[in-house]
This record gives sequence, C-alpha cells and structure tokens, in this order.
Amino acid sequence: MEQLIEVKLLGLIMDPISKTPVMILKPLQDKKIIPIWIGGYEANAITMELEDVAAPRPMTHDLFKNMLFHFDAELEKVVVTDIVENTYYAELHIRRNGDLSVVDCRPSDAVAIALKSHSPIYISQFVYSTSILSDFFCNFIHSDEKLEEWFNSLCPDDFGQVEQ
Repeated sequence: MEQLIEVKLLGLIMDPISKTPVMILKPLQDKKIIPIWIGGYEANAITMELEDVAAPRPMTHDLFKNMLFHFDAELEKVVVTDIVENTYYAELHIRRNGDLSVVDCRPSDAVAIALKSHSPIYISQFVYSTSILSDFFCNFIHSDEKLEEWFNSLCPDDFGQVEQ
C-alpha cells in the first residue's frame, strides 16, 4: 500500500498569466507545496467554504455532503492520487456500514467536499514527488518571503471578482 501524505489547503491564488485559480496544498510535515490549477466555479465553492459563506440554496458540494448524511455514509478522506499529462486525479473514500467505496473525482471537487465534511486531505507519494511546478513555487515563495506572510499580504483585489 502506497504511503499517503496528509496535506492542508493553504489557500487559493490567481495565476496572473492564465487568469486561472490555483489551489495550494501543503504537506503537514514539509515545506513543499503542491499547486493545482482549478476551475472558477470550484474556486468559488472552496472560497465560500473557507470564508464560511452559506449559499441561499444548497450548491453541488452541499448536496453531496447532504447525501452522505442522508445515506448514513462518511467521507473518510480524499486523496489526490495521480498526475497524467498535467491533469491531477483524486478519489473520495466513502465508508458506509463498514464498507469502503472509492469514487474518482477532480481534486478541486474532492477538496471542496473534504472542507465541507471536515475530512482529511492526502496526496500520494507519486503526486508529492512528481508535481512539476511544486519546486518552482517553493523556490519562488521561500526565496524572499514566507508563504504565510505572502498569503496574508494579499488583498481581495488580487483574486479578481468572486461571484457569491
């Protein structure tokens, strides 16, 4: 069984070149970071969860969380498992009545659901060791300023307009 590395979501940034949101994952026991480019709608869902903003009606990730509860299932963990041609893959590990089901999904959806369910987030050793831009991001961020200071220095305008 491959060793998994627990990570936390540090936050979201906007790639200034592609104007695409980037989800930043960081192993709990390491300084390396894993950047994953995601879609705008997924970034909005994650931002709403991070900011503790409730939608007037359940959104997709709320629906999934509600279905887990309704069917007496638990999201045990999410795992970012693979990178194929710069596309990341993830899995939801769902336990119900002692049985484990693994469901394929996008990492952004997995993280949004994990945040809503207060479930741990992991990456595979393969993702950890082969994330192409991870070293670049680490060198960039750790060269002049610490990651947390950089995130704290950002203002809302740095992220563009977020629909709620």
